[in-house]
Amino acid sequence: MKKISILLFAMLLFNCKNEAKKADVASVNPVETVVETPQDIYQFKVEDLYGKPFDFAALKGKKVMVVNTASKCGLTPQYELLQELYDTYKNDNFVIVGFPANNFLSQEPGSNADIATFCKENYGVTFPMMSKISVKGKDMHDVYHFLTEKSKNGLEDSSVAWNFQKYLIDENGHLARVISPKMLPTDASIVSWITSK
Repeated sequence: MKKISILLFAMLLFNCKNEAKKADVASVNPVETVVETPQDIYQFKVEDLYGKPFDFAALKGKKVMVVNTASKCGLTPQYELLQELYDTYKNDNFVIVGFPANNFLSQEPGSNADIATFCKENYGVTFPMMSKISVKGKDMHDVYHFLTEKSKNGLEDSSVAWNFQKYLIDENGHLARVISPKMLPTDASIVSWITSK
């Protein structure tokens, strides 16, 4: 009986030493986790409403608000507040980039020329407005794949809920925040983000 007890004790001791060794090896060589570096918005080149090239790389060092717009939406009056925000902070390394889109109840049916006229005549828009694109679905534009997919932006997955959803991009071109369409562009939390150093 004594021999069996000693044998069992020896086996337990050996087992414990082996487990301790494994733990030591694991702490020296932990499993490496690969963290992908998020992409930035500077990779994209698009066309503006007038067919001219627009390179996001030209915005390096600026905070950017990207917003999908529409001319016949209940939220269309946000154009006025977007312009007010742009006028107030455009000299403080801030820019707004608008993307007209017809994805929600066909509320942006016009051509690029129609949209340009509407924006100028009704709201005096002077911030950069791009050519009409799709912000969801099979024909979603690459810019919006970046904005809505965590695997690309490194922050979060999202979907564009409606017209006037806002995406805030920091000075390094990385997605910083996703803003609901209903939140006004002049909301205190957005202004605080723009003015923070």
